[in-house]
Amino acid sequence: MTNQLPQHNEADETPPASTAASAPAPALHHPAPAPRSPATVTDAEIYDRVISAILDHRLLPGTKLVEDKLAGAFGVSRTRIRPVLVRLANENVVIMRPNRGAVVAEPSPAEAHEVFEARRLIEPTLVQAYMADATDDDIAQLGQLIRQEDEARLQGDMRRAIRLSGDFHLAIAEGSGNQTLGRILRELVSRTSLILMAYGPVAATSSRAACGCLEHQALLDAMRLRAVPEAMRLMREHLSRIEADLVFEHQPPAKEELAELLGL
Repeated sequence: MTNQLPQHNEADETPPASTAASAPAPALHHPAPAPRSPATVTDAEIYDRVISAILDHRLLPGTKLVEDKLAGAFGVSRTRIRPVLVRLANENVVIMRPNRGAVVAEPSPAEAHEVFEARRLIEPTLVQAYMADATDDDIAQLGQLIRQEDEARLQGDMRRAIRLSGDFHLAIAEGSGNQTLGRILRELVSRTSLILMAYGPVAATSSRAACGCLEHQALLDAMRLRAVPEAMRLMREHLSRIEADLVFEHQPPAKEELAELLGL
């Protein structure tokens, strides 16, 4: 399928190699660029680094994003940092506090429920649109993402498992051709990552903190059978299960230095 959604080009660390039995699935979140000199680093790359650190669960909800420290980490001036933080704030990923600086957003329980309600409205429609044009090869690529997620879970790498589970949902959105709903879902997936960090069962160490591979596999099986109503139903139930597993207890922010959290 040829329709492509506008990409945030989220940066990501290079994942561990897949098993020899299958080729790696195409990454939706491109690998983080190598550090560049202050003269060449772009605002988009700064944004990608911050988003990647959030999606990889290195920047936890409530982490302070001090402009001077960010500028020093990236080797740029503070004037380059502010527009990036404003963009993240517009996407509800960062909170800008007057005279107190920016912090990674801490979604409330009410916001968490709103995010999953919105996803249940959007994603069945994206599944339906995806299945209208998906080839066998397209569906096979979703299967590769599921296998990679399962491998990460078995290795105890729950950060990567959660990231890959988000990639599975975004791959469906990308293949649907609905650019408007796709952009909305990208924001919702970023906010879901924050929600899972704050309220996921036993934080990021539980096998239930990420989307269940079995549920993704059941959805994939329905897609292979071209059972559209069943696939839409499974997507709704899948999202409801994730929401039902949330534990609304506060998690303290990380204490590491920003440069380390950003992978710089």
